[in-house]
Amino acid sequence: MKLAMVGGGGFRTPLVYSALLHDHAPGRVTEVALVDVDSDRLATMARILEDEAAGAADAPRVSIHTDLAEGIRGADFVFSAIRVGGLEGRALDERIGQSHGVIGQETVGFGGISFALRTLPVVMDLARTVRRVAPEAWVINFTNPAGIVTEAMSQVLGDRVIGICDSPIGLARRALGALGLGDCADVDVRYAGLNHLGWVTQLRVDGRDVLPELLARPDLIESFEEGRLFGAEWIQALGALPNEYLHYFNYQRDVLQADQYASSTRGRYLVDQQSSFWDRAARSGHPLEDWHVCRHEREVTYMATNRESAGMGDRDEADIVSGGYENVALALMRGIAHDQMARLILNVRNRGTLVGLDDEAVVEVPCIVDSAGAHPIPGAELPDFGQGLVTTVKYVERQTIEAGVNGSRTAALRALAHHPLIDSVRVARSLLEDAQVSFPTDLSHLR
Repeated sequence: MKLAMVGGGGFRTPLVYSALLHDHAPGRVTEVALVDVDSDRLATMARILEDEAAGAADAPRVSIHTDLAEGIRGADFVFSAIRVGGLEGRALDERIGQSHGVIGQETVGFGGISFALRTLPVVMDLARTVRRVAPEAWVINFTNPAGIVTEAMSQVLGDRVIGICDSPIGLARRALGALGLGDCADVDVRYAGLNHLGWVTQLRVDGRDVLPELLARPDLIESFEEGRLFGAEWIQALGALPNEYLHYFNYQRDVLQADQYASSTRGRYLVDQQSSFWDRAARSGHPLEDWHVCRHEREVTYMATNRESAGMGDRDEADIVSGGYENVALALMRGIAHDQMARLILNVRNRGTLVGLDDEAVVEVPCIVDSAGAHPIPGAELPDFGQGLVTTVKYVERQTIEAGVNGSRTAALRALAHHPLIDSVRVARSLLEDAQVSFPTDLSHLR
């Protein structure tokens, strides 16, 4: 099979390639096309992957392309992992948010909306190019904000675009580990919500829900990252395990204060770190080693201000292990290409799964994957306390899509003003004005 990675010069590409290197089953990916607008990063990434494949006789062949149509032609699967505006754009979103007293994180609130507004025109062009050049390909979306981007692309690609995030499975894995059940094979994770806004409501092991056992033990709850982040008392009050990004909603003031006292924003830290990494890697004789060091630094400092606001200190090494989105992607590809049924938590169209949302709304729920795609499993339920928040944020997502796809500045204002993390129409208007001034080209479509 051929896999095309749009945004293939991005930092996480070696994670995907590593998963492909470990896959030796029949029908595996044998060709990887890296597509990116940055030719220098593509060349460096190709060297990193060559370093990674050293000694592997059957490593997938890697090609690099700056022309989108050329790179995706003949692809069976297309990964979308792009960042319009780069990390500088992320850092700018954070600065704008802080200047108006709101959270600027890249996937929630102002930062997520701003990021989406400049990303949507680009991913819609990508979707149309896939439909024209590789109409049989499936698109697996990693581009943030994943739920918004997946729903917008579905307007062109229908169910042939599926969004992936590793937060839900990472949360479930850490919770099971706290119970000493990390190695169990028969696990059914009940999860419901939107991307970066959902809850684990049941953890069924061999048919038995073990979540109540975890909720009864404050010591076990606070033995893993999300438990320490939210606190055992709050998680017990919820009766469910929240996705880590809900910390921005549940502890908004605390996070804002921590952001204000931080020496730099997450985006600015990554700008400096990544700039240094790419300079070193371009000259290094073993760029993969540089990548491993840089990746560990990134993971150690992940959500640092949130942890600071909760008084958590440094991350435990056990918590640094991600949900493994690259392995989720591999299982998704195999399930579709070879009809190898898998159960995965994915971003797909609702199709009547969550009450209160229409069929076309993209939600994050457990799915069964087979040769026909990903199908939401009936029975996913939002906790009572989450229904209003999910409905409101879905409205915000829909208005953001209207703004990004059709260029409606009014819809962008509605999205910002109705977001729960932005508490004023005046502030929403000012945020939008600052974003348009800061991204004159990327937001020129807003009228």
